[in-house]
Amino acid sequence: MKTAKEMYDFCKEKKFGQGQNEKWGLKHFALVENALAEDENVVMSFIGLHNYISATNHNNNFAYAITEKRIIMAQKKLIGEIQQSVFLDNINDITFTSGMIWGVITIDTIKETFNVGLDKAQAANINAEIHDILHKLKNKKDVPTLSVTTTDPIEELKKYKELSDIGVITQEEFDEKKKQLLNL
Repeated sequence: MKTAKEMYDFCKEKKFGQGQNEKWGLKHFALVENALAEDENVVMSFIGLHNYISATNHNNNFAYAITEKRIIMAQKKLIGEIQQSVFLDNINDITFTSGMIWGVITIDTIKETFNVGLDKAQAANINAEIHDILHKLKNKKDVPTLSVTTTDPIEELKKYKELSDIGVITQEEFDEKKKQLLNL
């Protein structure tokens, strides 16, 4: 995902928070979109109450995006904005706790800790997805991308497509390999 609309639609589709409304959700994700490096893609996004302490004590809704490199957190305000990122290597732990109504995802980093509050079911689902994605990204470093060896270009293309689908290579890398294999 690269655009604010894609990130917000992902949240709606997965039920990963929606914030106050779509207009504000898109404003928050626009900050994330602008923060992305050219070669960086969002693999997961969600919206939650930042620095959550209680239902009445938090910093309102933030957009969160996980890329292959970092977690980006952003909030557009009436006047000004807040944007912060934490590189994945600087994350100590991510935990989940819940009460009767609220769930809290705690992102513990080298420098600080962030609590993200959401509806308990949404928080549990987001937590599971975060752990799944971080596991895949960690293992991606261990998977050699040039391990595809076959003489049939269609079979080789299928293997590269599989690598693209699980996030080992980018869509651009897949498209380039496709052109190369099919002599386009």
